[in-house]
Amino acid sequence: MKLVKNIFLVFLLLFLLLLSIAAPIALIGVAVYSAGFWLSHQKAKGKVYVKKPWLLISAGVLGTLLLVGAFADTTEGQASQKPVEKVEKQDNKAAKEKAKQEKAEKVKAAAAAKAKAEQEAKEKAEAEAKAKAKAEAEAKTKADAEAKVKAEAEAKAKAEAEAAAKKEADTKTLIAALALEKVTVGRVVDGDTIETSDGRKIRFVGVNTPESTTRHEPYGKEASDYTKSKLTGKEIWLQKDVSNTDRYARYLRIIWLAIPTDDMNESEIRAKMFNADLVLNGYAEPSTYPPDVKYSEYFVKFAREARSENRGLWAYGPNGTTKGDLDPKQSTSSSASKPVATKPAPSKPAAAKPAGTTVKPAAGSSSGSEIFANCTELRKKYPNGVPSTHPAYQSKMDRDKDGYACER
Repeated sequence: MKLVKNIFLVFLLLFLLLLSIAAPIALIGVAVYSAGFWLSHQKAKGKVYVKKPWLLISAGVLGTLLLVGAFADTTEGQASQKPVEKVEKQDNKAAKEKAKQEKAEKVKAAAAAKAKAEQEAKEKAEAEAKAKAKAEAEAKTKADAEAKVKAEAEAKAKAEAEAAAKKEADTKTLIAALALEKVTVGRVVDGDTIETSDGRKIRFVGVNTPESTTRHEPYGKEASDYTKSKLTGKEIWLQKDVSNTDRYARYLRIIWLAIPTDDMNESEIRAKMFNADLVLNGYAEPSTYPPDVKYSEYFVKFAREARSENRGLWAYGPNGTTKGDLDPKQSTSSSASKPVATKPAPSKPAAAKPAGTTVKPAAGSSSGSEIFANCTELRKKYPNGVPSTHPAYQSKMDRDKDGYACER
């Protein structure tokens, strides 16, 4: 409680001091208050100089207030009257200086604004000129680039056109040199015979697939289906060997799936000739009929390759399933009084005559019967084949059962 009281008295003292600033004479009251405050503090310590120090405190407060109230206005009035004229003069001078300063500032501001505007205009003009120059440069660069691209495209197109024209000319020259004819396959008759879209029948030269039409030989249907899958509706190239047609008016041709650059190159033959494809994959046997022997050596080579790996019809035995150049070669002649026995083929017992069978000469024939192992051997003596009345006729060599064996 004493602490609060002392704090209050201190604040009150400070307040009185502030009031005395307005009227310094009021410091008398502050002095009285301070004396009362000190005596009160001494009394609290046990030193009593005055019995009632609060009276001095109260008197000091009242005295200060009265003196401030009495002398504050007078002091202020006297203090304010003296410098009035001086203040007015100073105010007038300050006003003039202020006006002059404001005018100078306005002029300066106007000049600065003008300079700024001119600078901005200059910068804007420079920026516009720079932008225009840049745009023109970019436009020129773009135009040059477009012109370059266009020129390159035209040069490329020209080069491609020239290359295409040269290729076309070379192709035409090659077609003419190889005597190739382009046709479209209308239908497949069997493994080695097709019909073109214009109705011509084409018999593949140098190969023979097992029969699958009027009669059936093992692997004939597979060969026919293979040819259908490869050629039906396709564009192919025909090439003649020597003969144009056979006795059935079928055109004898080599079948190329694509134009060869060299028609005697083995790689080209393997990759592009369909006749060779049939032999290589075991769908056909080589079957040579002179004078069409251009590719006979290749076909025999391919057939041996297929036979060594038991491809297709060679899986049935070393003699395949139809007539061909790899059949066992037999050629014997006997008189009418001597019967001739044929040795059955190992893989085709049904095609050979049983041992002990006597072959009689045909009626009206003065010569003995003749037996040939295959059409290749027979044609060496009878190039155009033989009819059923001939001593050399064998039904196994008449694959189309028309009464004529080994016809071309």
